[in-house]
Amino acid sequence: MNWQNVKWILLREVRDQLRDRRTAFMIFILPLLLYPLLGVSFMQFSHFLLKQPSRVLVVGARQLPEEPPLFEGERFHPSLFSEPREADLLEVTFAPEEPAAGRTPPPADPEQRRQWARRELEQGGFDAGVIFPADFSVRLARVRQMAAQRPPAGEPGAKPEPVPSPEIVLNSSKAKAEITAGWLRNALRGWSDRIGDATLQASGVPLAAARPFTPLLEQTPQDKHRRSARMWAQLFPIMMVLWAMTGAFYPAVDLCAGEKERGTLETLLSSPAKRIEIVVGKLLTIMLFSVATSMLNLLSVAATGLAVVRVMPDVGPPPWQAWIWLPVALVPVAALFSALCLALAAFARSTKEGQYYLMPLLLITMPLVLATLSPSLELTVGNAIIPVTGLCLLLRTLLEGQTTTALTMFAPVAAVTLACCYLAIRWAVEQFNSENVLFREGERLDLTLWAKQYWRERGQTPTAAAAAWCGVLILMVKFFLSLNAQLPTDFAQFAQSTIATQLLMIGLPTALVAAVSIRGVRQTFLLYWPGVRPVLAAAVMAVAFHPVVVSLQSLVMWLYPMGPNVEAVARLEAIIRQTPLWQLVLVMALLPAVCEEATFRGFILSGFRRLGHPARAVVFSALLFGFAHGFLQQTIITCLVGLIVGFLAFRSGSLLPGMVFHLIHNTLAVSLTRVDVELRKQWHALDWLLSPPGDGGLQYRVPVVIAGAVVVAVLTAWLAVRSTDPWAALSLRSPSSDREDHSP
Repeated sequence: MNWQNVKWILLREVRDQLRDRRTAFMIFILPLLLYPLLGVSFMQFSHFLLKQPSRVLVVGARQLPEEPPLFEGERFHPSLFSEPREADLLEVTFAPEEPAAGRTPPPADPEQRRQWARRELEQGGFDAGVIFPADFSVRLARVRQMAAQRPPAGEPGAKPEPVPSPEIVLNSSKAKAEITAGWLRNALRGWSDRIGDATLQASGVPLAAARPFTPLLEQTPQDKHRRSARMWAQLFPIMMVLWAMTGAFYPAVDLCAGEKERGTLETLLSSPAKRIEIVVGKLLTIMLFSVATSMLNLLSVAATGLAVVRVMPDVGPPPWQAWIWLPVALVPVAALFSALCLALAAFARSTKEGQYYLMPLLLITMPLVLATLSPSLELTVGNAIIPVTGLCLLLRTLLEGQTTTALTMFAPVAAVTLACCYLAIRWAVEQFNSENVLFREGERLDLTLWAKQYWRERGQTPTAAAAAWCGVLILMVKFFLSLNAQLPTDFAQFAQSTIATQLLMIGLPTALVAAVSIRGVRQTFLLYWPGVRPVLAAAVMAVAFHPVVVSLQSLVMWLYPMGPNVEAVARLEAIIRQTPLWQLVLVMALLPAVCEEATFRGFILSGFRRLGHPARAVVFSALLFGFAHGFLQQTIITCLVGLIVGFLAFRSGSLLPGMVFHLIHNTLAVSLTRVDVELRKQWHALDWLLSPPGDGGLQYRVPVVIAGAVVVAVLTAWLAVRSTDPWAALSLRSPSSDREDHSP
């Protein structure tokens, strides 16, 4: 690669971008003005965010005890609130106790009293109301009198009659009703505590006996500093990622789709510079603008924050560590999103189309970023290997001052981030190396003509788009079925649920998409005899790979604990142990081996194989295979199994080895649940394979796991070299030759 050409392209693209006044304004001027203007706007509108008074109707407040007081004039007593000024937020209106001015007093019956109060709330526009029972004052006075008259020592006292509680009713049509109810609840609770204290004093019981201690919350200036650092630690990583993505997207669209519209891309491609040099030059340009946009926005936020600190004493300045770690983390983040935006922009035919791609990128990135706002999500090994999320958690931990914890997780976060950057850059290079991507022509959509052409040009195998639609349809059906799914109570319900899942969620979508997108069933679903050796190799690999899978399951459970799914898994395991083994093999091994393999290693893998990248086709089908299964832990393991089975289908050119692997693997999984102490006594060979029983469940011994991994590696290498590409005659033929039938 000629770096002089890269430098020339970089300077050309930067100069072109800086000549655009709108780009310069968005990158250099807007960040400096945006946050101060937002701060001014916030200060101007802060009046509307203040607590507004609420109107409260009080029913039955006559003859309430004067000590301790509940009301002071037309408001609640200020001593009942943590801040006395909060009493002014409740504007009290007392219901009439006697008929006057055409208004009827509330009835004594509790239900009629409640209905009367609700009508008054709606007609008078009150936010909430407090209803005291008709005999509340009498019964409260009686209880306090009985408590004051203590019986002689050794004699039982009379049991006091309980006092009915005041009721808080809400005007559901008012938005402030819930807030008002919270204020009323705190005021009445404080009044009840004061009545209890007064009653104890009247009976001669010291308050220290009833309330021996009161918990205190001690806060130091260091706690305030750490609390402020946590706030900035949550804000800065999110802003850095979002602005790095936004700052990379618009320059990428202009450098690719914009050049297509201006007609200058052909001139650049015809220059002596290689495609890789053009990509690197454009990538460095986009990274430069991404870093500049993100840093200027972060500096503007920090400057605005320093100004806010002076008027908000509870907020401290940003931690000084931010200006060390944020620039370091910004480089790989900018590289990642610059490569992604460059690849998407290269695919777009115009700047208008390119701008549409920002929303999908945001939808994918936002959950990964916003997840770090949860205080319960900490920097663990499992969270550290999640792309983008692990980096944000690492930054949050560093800015909070937990340097030791962050440094222990630096290696996995860096490895995952750099791997994502490499894959994104490689994808961008491939997009630029594809003439079909760079010079896509505009298409006008006519559904009738499109449907006729699609039906007429169906191939023997599905397209990649048809495979993707099949996977998306399966995930959608899974989502809606999971909403109505119930945990089975016996094997009959479990079998019905499993059969319905296999047929409705997996089989039916595949059949529908296949009916309208393919002509060759045999070529699509790989219905060929691969020979004896691939089938035997798949069977041996299934047996050897099972100890590895069990060990990986323990690792995944350690990285991502089950949480609320533990109870459901335990109930399913109890049902499985009580069911005959042959029934389990039919439902949990044979049926999935047929349905899932026909869908994921048949239709979907055949469709993605049309992209011309076998490894990518195997990975895509494995990912969809994993997402089609239950919870996160199962998805991870299923993806790994899907890689092995997809490799078998690809190298053999047949569906049969994958079915054999799937059947044996699931049979071993359900058989392992039958291993107990009694079976170990009958079959002593199990002690050579399995570790002693423990809390972690059945585990294979370490030598068995290592031996299984070696066998799988040897058989994988043998399958990789036994033939060149058995699918070359199946999935990459032109539509005109698809009608011929060639087996591998």
